[in-house]
Amino acid sequence: MSSTPSPAPAGSRSPWRSLRHRSMRWWSVANFVSNAGTWMQLTVQNLLVLQITGSAAATGLSMSVQAAPALLMSVLGGAAVDRWPRKLTAAVSQAALAVIAFTTATLVALDRLDMTTLMVLAAVTGTVATVDNPACALLGNDLVPAEDVPSAIGVGALVFNAGRLAGAALAGVTVGFLGTAAAYFANGFSFLFVTAVIPFLRPAAGAVRQVTGRAARRPASDMSVREGLAFFARRPRLLALAGVTGISAVFGRNYGLTLAVLVTGPLAGGAGAFGTVSTVLAAGGIVGAVLGARLRRPSVRLVGALAATGALLQIVAGLSPSLAVLLVLVLPMAVVESVSDTAGTAVLQTDPPAHLRGRVLGVWGSVGTLWSLGGPPALGLLMELAGPRGALITGGVVIAASIASGHLLHRRATLATSVTLPSKDTVPQPTLQTAA
Repeated sequence: MSSTPSPAPAGSRSPWRSLRHRSMRWWSVANFVSNAGTWMQLTVQNLLVLQITGSAAATGLSMSVQAAPALLMSVLGGAAVDRWPRKLTAAVSQAALAVIAFTTATLVALDRLDMTTLMVLAAVTGTVATVDNPACALLGNDLVPAEDVPSAIGVGALVFNAGRLAGAALAGVTVGFLGTAAAYFANGFSFLFVTAVIPFLRPAAGAVRQVTGRAARRPASDMSVREGLAFFARRPRLLALAGVTGISAVFGRNYGLTLAVLVTGPLAGGAGAFGTVSTVLAAGGIVGAVLGARLRRPSVRLVGALAATGALLQIVAGLSPSLAVLLVLVLPMAVVESVSDTAGTAVLQTDPPAHLRGRVLGVWGSVGTLWSLGGPPALGLLMELAGPRGALITGGVVIAASIASGHLLHRRATLATSVTLPSKDTVPQPTLQTAA
């Protein structure tokens, strides 16, 4: 599969510029098929748990069991991605996910699936995903030059949303005509399709190439999980990105929760009204992904500015007197969030050196899982204490104030460093070398 790109203007900001590379086009098609299959299975799995147990709590538990391995094992999965050839790692993990999907489908078809087995299969899926997620994310970036990585991430976000919509729609049709097992079989075949495409992918000219095998041999300590953790902890940009993303995840962003309570409570809307809000959120996410794909050099400062803007919009949304006003605000909220996500992901996947990117993504996966598991309960408690309006306003104030404080502290530290930097004739101190 040739990767010779079609001509593109120098410095192009087209959100689709990564698709001029043939391998990226094939990878996008494969990801769409895989995402559609995954969301088809996830949709059906919730219905299946309800069918087996009749318990909504059990449904939530099955989702937590699948997500839990990422909390402790993502750092190990990231290390594996750095140590092994990327294409081989992605192909093997996709094949493993296909085996799990086919196993589940067979058990469902034979009516032999119980809740314990389903939980075990969900846990195994989550474990394989700790390797598959960073492998597939970095493989897509490996196919395009560095300046096209934001476009590749934005296209990936569009593919994800399109696959989610297609998968949810296909789930109902598939179950209605072919039964629950068919959705799992379809997901298994979607993984096999990705596995079949991967060997034919070729990096474009200028793409960062992963070095493996003898050329990449380093002392064992240089390929350890600890090295990835240490790099993350010593990198101010990544720590700042983690801080901005974390506080936004806890006090904002969970609009499916806060806006649902706001719409059905103080604004006296029903399920249909929240459905409209959700549709606008999805549309804004797509628009934001397109805008984010136009970025060429995303930065943590841009992520912080977007997060602060989203926080201010969230405060105004908390004061919305009517559903119409809220709908006007929801679109830019979703756009800002989506652009911020694309910019943050681009920084995360391009800032570390190539041989460390898997482990850095692994650290991020563990931290992100902690936020996703802890954020909704914390936000729910805040809504219990302050109501939905109070939660939106308080959360927005906390986010904006935290980002502003962090910016001021960074600026003060930068000024202090510039004042105390030695002259050219002075031998730098080790502490200054480390700080720089």
